[in-house]
Amino acid sequence: MTRNNSRKLAVGVVPMETRREVVVRLARRAEELGYDAFTVAEGWGHDATAVLAEIAVRTERIQIGSGVLNVWGRSAATIAMSATSLADISGGRYVLGLGAGSPALAEGWHGVAFEDPVGRLGTVTRQVRRLLDGERSDAAVGSAAPLRLAAPAAARIPIGMAALGPRAVQLAGEVADMWMPFFLPRSTLPTAIQQVREAAGRSAGTARPGHPAIWPAVPVAVASDSERATSLADWWITFYLTRMGPLYRQTLRRSGFDDDVEALSAAPADPPSKVAPRLINELTLCGSPERALASLDDWYAAGADMPCLVLPPGRDADELEELLVALA
Repeated sequence: MTRNNSRKLAVGVVPMETRREVVVRLARRAEELGYDAFTVAEGWGHDATAVLAEIAVRTERIQIGSGVLNVWGRSAATIAMSATSLADISGGRYVLGLGAGSPALAEGWHGVAFEDPVGRLGTVTRQVRRLLDGERSDAAVGSAAPLRLAAPAAARIPIGMAALGPRAVQLAGEVADMWMPFFLPRSTLPTAIQQVREAAGRSAGTARPGHPAIWPAVPVAVASDSERATSLADWWITFYLTRMGPLYRQTLRRSGFDDDVEALSAAPADPPSKVAPRLINELTLCGSPERALASLDDWYAAGADMPCLVLPPGRDADELEELLVALA
């Protein structure tokens, strides 16, 4: 069974999915089923670029991407070198996704102060773009001569950007080829897309063709049993709102979901489906496969060019494959 749909659809895994062999297996299965792209996020486990290299040599058609690399653990030069290497290994199928990460990643893992994350994201992205385009580094210090990549890519490597805050969304519009928001309420997507496009319109002179493509990443909470699906959606929301820094809570508050955030804070022992139920459909694909596909239609209608189905970590590999089949 393969997809028979003209609309583009991707699959992704989160940093908590650390079973390398399962990730590679899922990427190969996604290609067999006709999905258009497969992304790997990086956190504190495997080096995502190494995993993507293995996926690249074990697949033939599917686009692969980092979804995303944070900008605290590598220099712009290192990011550019890995990007051009993955583009070469994959035959031009690689998309470089970048993001500002979180205080936990910057300070707790890489030992770098989490200061001006949007500024850092913009500086690194522009430096990487410069190197990938064959120009010399503008980050050289002292009297050293600035270098350029000795192994340039055969074709332009797209850069995607995960962005949620107002400054970051504007930055994505200015410099990115793809906007890759995660955990963004679906009802706010059209307004955010307009902001991205307005920023793109102001960035005259960019080499990017047209506006950034819209690739939202959406957590999957799908099961034939409705209680199990709801329980998984509860896990996604609870985890990202309580353990992954303040960004997602701030995004919800800015988006008009302040009451929901307050309800979750006031009753931390209660599941989101009980105290803030509208977040389930705003943030996840929840329910039976049929209901999830109907919800996916809503994401396309809101302006998504290629939604990315983010698989729950740690689940049985056969179960995850069944999810891919059901949603194909």
